Amino acid sequence: MAFPPRPPRGAFNPRFKKEQQQEHRTNHMIKVPEVRLVGENIEPGIYATAEAAKIAKEQELDLVEISPGANPPVCKIIDYNKFLYEEKKKKKEQKAKSKTSEVKEIRFTPNTDDHDFEFKVKHAEKFLQDGDKVKAHVQFKGRAIMFKERGELLLLKFADSLKDVGALEGLPKMEGKRMLVMFAPRAAQKKKSGSELGKLHKEEKPAPVTETPAAENAS
Repeated sequence: MAFPPRPPRGAFNPRFKKEQQQEHRTNHMIKVPEVRLVGENIEPGIYATAEAAKIAKEQELDLVEISPGANPPVCKIIDYNKFLYEEKKKKKEQKAKSKTSEVKEIRFTPNTDDHDFEFKVKHAEKFLQDGDKVKAHVQFKGRAIMFKERGELLLLKFADSLKDVGALEGLPKMEGKRMLVMFAPRAAQKKKSGSELGKLHKEEKPAPVTETPAAENAS
């Protein structure tokens, strides 16, 4: 026996899913009888929701609920898509500013040649300029441990090459079969020292020289 067809549950409404995903209620989604309206080009105050929505429509903008917990809820007339874009951009900038510092590793051997050394210096400079710390170490394998002095000189030379962008956090030290040093970004110190140098230069500006007339010199 065949079962009768099930009755339709209603037409699919794509707007419903979109509304559920919105962070703010807008326009027809605001169901309260009245709202407190704020923003530009309007007289702040309490309006009937229908009237506030009409004002927004006349300005070809959106009525957006920005403080739903207030009594009555606070709404603003704005371009909602533009508002979301600016909010997203602001969050992205804040995330970039709050970037956590990472520790990047640079590896050497006691026999690192000049070309490889300069290549590693450039990498370390970029890491430090990006706000990351740099850990540099010389790895000693087998009998290479006899050349600890060579490794120390290599790391000190590396520190000298990074002096403009990296602050050395301590002298080279041994950890097992490797010798290491740590560098921190030096952007703040560099900026400060530059401003102090400019101030000093300004203070040391020589005073103008007043020429003595020839007649006075003769006397």
